[in-house]
Amino acid sequence: MSDGSNIEQLRQQIDQLDSELVNILAKRAQVTKQIGELKSKTGTPIYVPEREAELLKKRRLQGKQAGISPDLIEDTLRRVMRESYQTQTHQYTCVNPSIQKIVIIGGDGALGKVFVDLFTRSQYPVLKLEKNDWPQAEQILADADLVIVAVPIAVTETIISQLQNLPEHCILADITSIKQKPFKAMMAVHNGPVVGLHPMFGPDVSSLVKQVVVVCHGKQQQHYSWLLEQMVIWGATLYETSPKSHDQAMAFIQVMRHFSSFVYGNHLRGEDPKLQELIALSSPIYRLELAMVGRLFAQDPSLYADIIFSNKDSFALLKRFRDRFDQALSLLEKGDKAEFIKQFFLTGNWFGDYAKQCLKDSKKLLLKADDSRL
Repeated sequence: MSDGSNIEQLRQQIDQLDSELVNILAKRAQVTKQIGELKSKTGTPIYVPEREAELLKKRRLQGKQAGISPDLIEDTLRRVMRESYQTQTHQYTCVNPSIQKIVIIGGDGALGKVFVDLFTRSQYPVLKLEKNDWPQAEQILADADLVIVAVPIAVTETIISQLQNLPEHCILADITSIKQKPFKAMMAVHNGPVVGLHPMFGPDVSSLVKQVVVVCHGKQQQHYSWLLEQMVIWGATLYETSPKSHDQAMAFIQVMRHFSSFVYGNHLRGEDPKLQELIALSSPIYRLELAMVGRLFAQDPSLYADIIFSNKDSFALLKRFRDRFDQALSLLEKGDKAEFIKQFFLTGNWFGDYAKQCLKDSKKLLLKADDSRL
């Protein structure tokens, strides 16, 4: 038998095994769907970190014993589990069935729609209040148990200032990406429960599993504890902080990152290189970096303008960043490699063990980037 015939037979075996794998995944999906239905009845959170970690540990060990790379097993299972989470999010347990009305101001907006959908799938009565609905605002807000402000940053405080007659028991919350000013406005306008929220994700998420929601506690926490519990049921991870600490962190996480990407993208446009050639010649890490820059320009410019321009405390931070860029450039102009290496080590020491973790995590991302390249 020729080598070509042997290869063809082996390929047929692979095709058969792949087909069996698809059938196994289909059966697994049916089981996870049933689990999701049970979770929706019992109130069990969609995402249970301990369960996931235990499963991965066992399967990695099994893979090692079978002579298969544990990393391959983990990568495969993580992708399968991510898909499984999506099959479990069609309906959620309603943590507080006594809630009679939830109003989302800006519910037709990109992020507002996400929360309208989540509350609806949790069997809560949800109303939306949009710009053209303000003549009926008093009627819509009457007897509301929860009001969430989900409007653009530029008009958030103005909208909050108009919520002076909310029911005493009503929870007032916002989901704005800055916290100090909206939080202060809510505390001033409403005597009832107040909580500031910042979902650390965009409107394109398929579920809240493993997504972070920042929580800034305001007044009467005991009255909105059910809301936080509901978000955990949805799969979210809650991170509690103060409005001031939140905004200070967002200056680095959002403003500095987005502004740097804006400048980088503008610089590319000004230099006008052949984009397709850059992509073709790029290493996986640069393609990922380029993708993060390009991703910014595929989205709503008004949203990013609001994020950058609304946090005026970040202006000084950006100027210091510019100064350090100039200082680094001066090292290049002077040919001072020794000082460059010294600062490189100092910064590496500042990152500490996290730098090693970043190296490990980025290797996984690069392998996935290689997989997607044709």
